[in-house]
Amino acid sequence: MSDIARFINIGERTNVAGSIKFKNLIVDENYDAALEVARQQVENGAQIIDINMDDAMLDAETAMVKFVNLLAAEPDIARVPIMIDSSKWNVIEAGLKCLQGKGIVNSISLKEGEEPFIKQARLLRRYGAAVVVMAFDEKGQADTVDRKIDICERSYRVLVDKVGFPPEDIIFDPNIFAVATGIEEHDNYAVDFIEACKLIKARLPYAKISGGVSNVSFSFRGNNPVREAMHSVFLYYATQAGMDMGIVNAGQLVVYEQIPPELRERVEDVILNRRSDATDRLLEVAEKYRGTGGPEKKADLEWRKKPVNERLAHALVNGIAEFVEEDTEEARLQADKPLHVIEGPLMDGMNVVGDLFGEGKMFLPQVVKSARVMKKAVAYLIPYIEEEKNGVRETNGKILLATVKGDVHDIGKNIVGVVLQCNNFEVLDLGVMVPTQKIIETAKAEKVDMIGLSGLITPSLEEMTYVAAEMEREGLDIPLLIGGATTSKVHTAVKIAPNYNKSVVYVIDASRAVGVASKLVSETHRHQFVTDLRAEYIAMAEKHAAQQLQKKRFAIGDARANKVQLDWDAYDIPAPKKPGITRFETFDLADLVERFDWKPFFETWELHGRFPDILSDEKVGETARGLFEDAKAMLKRIVDEKWFKPRAVVGIWPANSVGDDIEVTPAPDQNEPVMVHTLRQQMFRENNKRPNRALADYIAPKESGKTDYIGAFVVTAGPQVEEIAKKFEADHDDYNAILVKALGDRFAEAFAERMHEKVRKELWGYAADESLPNAELIAEGYRGIRPAPGYPACPEHTEKRTLWQLLDADNNVGVKLTESCAMTPASSVSGFYFAHPEAKYFGLGKIERDQVESYAERKGMTMAEAERWLAPNLNYDPRRA
Repeated sequence: MSDIARFINIGERTNVAGSIKFKNLIVDENYDAALEVARQQVENGAQIIDINMDDAMLDAETAMVKFVNLLAAEPDIARVPIMIDSSKWNVIEAGLKCLQGKGIVNSISLKEGEEPFIKQARLLRRYGAAVVVMAFDEKGQADTVDRKIDICERSYRVLVDKVGFPPEDIIFDPNIFAVATGIEEHDNYAVDFIEACKLIKARLPYAKISGGVSNVSFSFRGNNPVREAMHSVFLYYATQAGMDMGIVNAGQLVVYEQIPPELRERVEDVILNRRSDATDRLLEVAEKYRGTGGPEKKADLEWRKKPVNERLAHALVNGIAEFVEEDTEEARLQADKPLHVIEGPLMDGMNVVGDLFGEGKMFLPQVVKSARVMKKAVAYLIPYIEEEKNGVRETNGKILLATVKGDVHDIGKNIVGVVLQCNNFEVLDLGVMVPTQKIIETAKAEKVDMIGLSGLITPSLEEMTYVAAEMEREGLDIPLLIGGATTSKVHTAVKIAPNYNKSVVYVIDASRAVGVASKLVSETHRHQFVTDLRAEYIAMAEKHAAQQLQKKRFAIGDARANKVQLDWDAYDIPAPKKPGITRFETFDLADLVERFDWKPFFETWELHGRFPDILSDEKVGETARGLFEDAKAMLKRIVDEKWFKPRAVVGIWPANSVGDDIEVTPAPDQNEPVMVHTLRQQMFRENNKRPNRALADYIAPKESGKTDYIGAFVVTAGPQVEEIAKKFEADHDDYNAILVKALGDRFAEAFAERMHEKVRKELWGYAADESLPNAELIAEGYRGIRPAPGYPACPEHTEKRTLWQLLDADNNVGVKLTESCAMTPASSVSGFYFAHPEAKYFGLGKIERDQVESYAERKGMTMAEAERWLAPNLNYDPRRA
């Protein structure tokens, strides 16, 4: 195990070839989100980050330079070495020029002979980079142990003797191939690699060894427990033989000793090629281990024999609410006062929960379950405490939480509130759609220690800025916490903090809320924390301003000249089979469950990882499995008892683009068309290598003489989601309240996906023969797009009002818009349909004043209104323009 502990894990999620998500972020130039992918790699244990931008749709050199430069400004990412990975030498060299420290290049080889190999190696030596050398020569990849050693030894001698390359900077990749393929020639591949490791270490001093570990288990794709066992066994022997590093998800490695003995024996037979029937024998038992790989837990009630205070602590830490009232009553009878039960065993238990959460030994679903137990116990005691009216419970501080006016989303805020309560903070939650004046008046009346604002949609950012300015005007002197999906540290520093001269703190997620709140109420740490934070935000704002000045942007006229060029003469526009509006008053809930994308569900609970791999993750797998079981149990009730009543409305109408806008004809007898307004990218495209996109580019221009079509939709899981959540909250059950909201969101997203499929195959019918598995649907592998107002391609939320006008969504599905264009019920999704095969998602990015002026004029808005709705996308400060 000591060899595996020393094994260096290489993270590959920042590789466009290995991650569709990362590729899409880079293609859309959403580099902030791409940096988060890198940050998550480091947080999840990657000790080296592999960066690859090789894709036909990318200018790989430009993307590599931009991303590596951005990484340099992120200390929590840049602290690990960077591996520049490309098959193009110009991309490798461009990346190396941007690295601050010693880099690693992946890769070079002898496949084109010694001359280019030597030339590249000499350049790498000048850059001071280490290099991955593939076991590949003019004859091809090395598969046998003899070929691996011959190529590696030849490469080593050329590098060390001819180039003078430091041997400690050479990393050999002797090629890991799949075993258990059913082809006899492949049976010894793992053994060949392991033997090659031993010989490389013996013959080639100081050289390192790497490889792509997941290749070895490729034959068992779809059976993660078996694959993970294969990776663990392979690494157990390969690291003993000298393997130093490799590409493998460290969080999904099962501990070698914890592999069930039967499975371990049969996996070892395959990896070590110990018997001719090894593959057949592994296949015999593979299905047995396919699920989550863990034995079913039986209820252990031994803890019920302990003293009541210990039972309460156990129930809190383990989230067991079954016996809480009877144990609380027993503790009350033993205590001098009911309040002492809260201040004693209950707070002792919650302190343990807080400590474990802070240490990363408990995760959000567990913490929320603990809070449910605490709330039920406190609710039981309150009548007795009221009866005595004695004493005031001490807390760490009082915090007011609110989702700002115009926004109805509160799952994240609810989770933050629960976590703070678990750490003995008193939380006043004002709910959603809270006006600024109510926030300020309540804060004053309740004498709170700080205010926490939450929001999901982009207009919430502007509302938070207004709240900050009003807090300054009203003379408040308490910290302001900022959180929510659209918020960021940069936005907080640049837009919000300048409006309030006291403490403004961005809180990235619930796990950070306790640390921030604790420092802000601490007499010892508050001053230094606030001083350091203010200095950091000022520096960040100044850096942001400088960066914006340096960025080249097209004038809007030049951007329009560089629009997407499509051959409309050659394009056969598909007419919809069912034009106009179609309503769906009911829909089969079970059908929607089959379309779930579970990854965002786990992310709601701050459990990150691919599904279903997350269920067997070494760190969070047990928690994820428990959460998944709870979700499946609730889903069964939702479906069987028809808790939700999903509704949808879809429309398809004739349309043509007119400049950057789309002219829609909702009905033949309607004289006035409806205009859908779109925005165009203005980022500078050197030599016009890529177009400056607008959604209007994917609809046939009016001057083409062709009639094109556009679609739109609104779907909802129904108001029942919120109604059921409120019932759980009334029963002091935050866990199930959050769970039902999170599942409501999954139903809405699945419904949107299902409707899009129905449109493609039936209502519009341009892809009638489409047959895609759910994984491909989640990966958006179909023709056409469904961009939503408020998202990167069309970030201006008021276009939802146009969408509502076209679909009469209030009446047809009962979904309404707030003044900030948030949808209510919250578990709803809306957007447009584009059918052109070239249509793709993109990010608008930053835009200039000239486009905002044009957009405001076309929409009949004032400049102030347009700037308010487009605030996150402005490449200038309206206050100084």
